[in-house]
Amino acid sequence: MSRDEQLKERWELVVNKLSNQFADGDTLDLDAIIYLIGVQELGQLDKTFKKDQKLDLMHIAICKLLAPYGYYELEYVDDEGWPHYKTIGELPHLKAGEQSVLMKEAVVNYFLETEYIN
Repeated sequence: MSRDEQLKERWELVVNKLSNQFADGDTLDLDAIIYLIGVQELGQLDKTFKKDQKLDLMHIAICKLLAPYGYYELEYVDDEGWPHYKTIGELPHLKAGEQSVLMKEAVVNYFLETEYIN
């Protein structure tokens, strides 16, 4: 199986599992999955978030997802439990489709590491 086929298969597995668990089977998109990762990383699962906090959660998730690629590093966690990252590598200039593939790959790797999928 090619790398692209494997990524596609694993991505579909992640989407299906998360959609069934969190969206009553409605298909979650990449942004929704990134948001869920942010909530998971914050660890405040029972809290309701304001709009600006939701954007912050997505930022946390993106930093967490791209840290293994050498773009971000966890700097500290503040008194309210919010992780803060620093940029350690410049993000490459990618076309929209390439960005999507990178993020999907990072999401799949995240869920492989957390053993949500195998």
